[in-house]
Amino acid sequence: MLNINPDHVVLKPAFATIQCEPNWEWKKREQPFANYDLFYIWSGEGTVVLNRRPYNVQKGSCFLFKPGDETTATQNSQNALTLTYIHFDVTEFIQTVPQSYRIIQNTLNFESLLTRYVRLLLEKPFGAEVEAKLIIKELMIHLLREDLQEEKQLVDVSNRLLETIREIANYIRQHPSREHSIENLAARANLSPRYFSKKFKQIIGQTVRSYIIQARIERAEHLLYYTGMTVTEAAKTLGYSDLHFFSRQFKQYTGKNPSEIR
Repeated sequence: MLNINPDHVVLKPAFATIQCEPNWEWKKREQPFANYDLFYIWSGEGTVVLNRRPYNVQKGSCFLFKPGDETTATQNSQNALTLTYIHFDVTEFIQTVPQSYRIIQNTLNFESLLTRYVRLLLEKPFGAEVEAKLIIKELMIHLLREDLQEEKQLVDVSNRLLETIREIANYIRQHPSREHSIENLAARANLSPRYFSKKFKQIIGQTVRSYIIQARIERAEHLLYYTGMTVTEAAKTLGYSDLHFFSRQFKQYTGKNPSEIR
């Protein structure tokens, strides 16, 4: 909606800023939305279900319902919702549409635009409709900016996570003889053990345990082949107290017995 022509915006008579009654409930409509509805929460708590997906809402929660959407909503009767809704339509093809839901970060500017829109159409001063259409475009630009910022943050987080997991993998290879545990490695990455394990496998392609064993066995191959260590010495250097267990793991990963490498 960045390039939307305000002349192609059709204002609908359904708009308001309201404080919902304690028993308020938005029941399922007989027909899905026929137009766009900008729906913003100023305060309160509740749940909005959009196309069967529930969202817990609070101050700053904002929806852009689109034609064809199905919605219902309830609220916490002890903390009633105050909200603004603005229905409008567009008579031209829209290439870029804001996301259906987000929590507005810059609420001050956004709320100022909402207040201005409602006041214009209630008071109807000269040029009100023209200005209201411009405000619709401003609101859509605001939403698109927030969407782009969110995408950038996700990319930044993804890149940092990638770097972190690779650093941990490198740390394991640099110190194959240490007693690495998932808990300690996850703490080093500042992640929960479960999330760390999941992301490690996604990024490295192996489980943490499998990677640790592989790093030890590859180091053992090097020690046996280049340093002249005995099988017992290599196993002990890499933290194995059970020689038979070491030999079994070695053959599992290399297809050979340690003595063959030496």
